[in-house]
Amino acid sequence: MWQQVPASSRQAVVVYGDRRDSPDSLVVLYEKQGTAWKKTGSWPAHNGRMGWTTDHQLEDERSPVGVFSLTDAGGSLKDPGSRLRYWYDDNAYAATLNPEDAHAHDFDYVIAINYNRLRGVPPFDWTRPEGVEKGGGIWLHLDHGDGTSACVTVPESGMKTLLRTLDPADHPVVVMGDRARLKA
Repeated sequence: MWQQVPASSRQAVVVYGDRRDSPDSLVVLYEKQGTAWKKTGSWPAHNGRMGWTTDHQLEDERSPVGVFSLTDAGGSLKDPGSRLRYWYDDNAYAATLNPEDAHAHDFDYVIAINYNRLRGVPPFDWTRPEGVEKGGGIWLHLDHGDGTSACVTVPESGMKTLLRTLDPADHPVVVMGDRARLKA
């Protein structure tokens, strides 16, 4: 997978899933210093309830395997100091959940994963260039303690660190998948 990271990228959020069918993972932030990648942070995380896939489909509850750019962020809370363009809209994110729902704060902070989405638009824009059946709306967002529909969840401290660290000038990417496929 590292071969798919563009040469211009100097930041990589790597999501290591435990197993192909597991929702448990680890998020590790790497930053390129000279020619070497250095680990600068890590957090326990969750991915799709059913694990990982190389052919993501709408509602398969699996996270897509691959390398995807990170360009846009947002949330229902005001910008905590994001270096990525931040789209604050408490109504857009709140509309996706019932305020009484246990997941009501999942979208307080999000970073859009550029899988089947337009860049430069709010994370909650539902335009799907490859078609609705290929899914989309896949984000890094706040952890709720278990698997997701396809997103990757990170504890709040990790989300704030990522938002404050990921710099568009460094062309950040997310490299994600189960450990076996990431090592292949």
